[in-house]
Amino acid sequence: MKRPFPPLMAMTLALLSSTSHAIDLGALGPTYEVSEPHLLAFIEQRLREKEKSGELRHLEEEARTRGAAAITRPSPITGLHATQTPRTFYYDPTFTLDRNVLGPKGELLFAAGTRKNPLEVVSLSRHLLFFDARDPRQVTRVRELLNMYRGRVKPILVGGSYMALMKAWRLPVYYDQQGLLTHRLGITQVPALVSQEGLRLRVDELELPQ
Repeated sequence: MKRPFPPLMAMTLALLSSTSHAIDLGALGPTYEVSEPHLLAFIEQRLREKEKSGELRHLEEEARTRGAAAITRPSPITGLHATQTPRTFYYDPTFTLDRNVLGPKGELLFAAGTRKNPLEVVSLSRHLLFFDARDPRQVTRVRELLNMYRGRVKPILVGGSYMALMKAWRLPVYYDQQGLLTHRLGITQVPALVSQEGLRLRVDELELPQ
């Protein structure tokens, strides 16, 4: 004599057996067709509209102008101002290695913790002269120094157009990108002349005519 399934077991078997058949549960709410355009198609459409209206050409011209300005007249270095009180100080470029320096074959060249002064290996061949070309007084002062040192000076801008100066002076003019040199040397006033004295760098923040 077969025992009947308990009610809970019977319900479980009924549910399992029904999984092999699709069940139409009906619609739970209103349905709509997908009408959102493809993202790339939408972008292409917008570009065509801007091209027809002339807006795209205007945007391209603005981008070219900004790019040219960034090259010919980089952003001025922050934290600097024209010299108010001249001062002289020294900078020691000695650094300590935080890791081993290995050669091409894996040999140890310099161990971590080694202190080294770059001026022991390479000397500063020319004076470094930092200045802001937007200040006519600084431009005049730098021009005097260039003549005095007879080319043994590397002019480095912290503001203004180096392209304009190169055309006017017919010599290379550099730019302190992101203020890496002035900030590292501790320069806060310009014009500033950097020279080598032994194994240190002497920094003179120069007086300007009133």
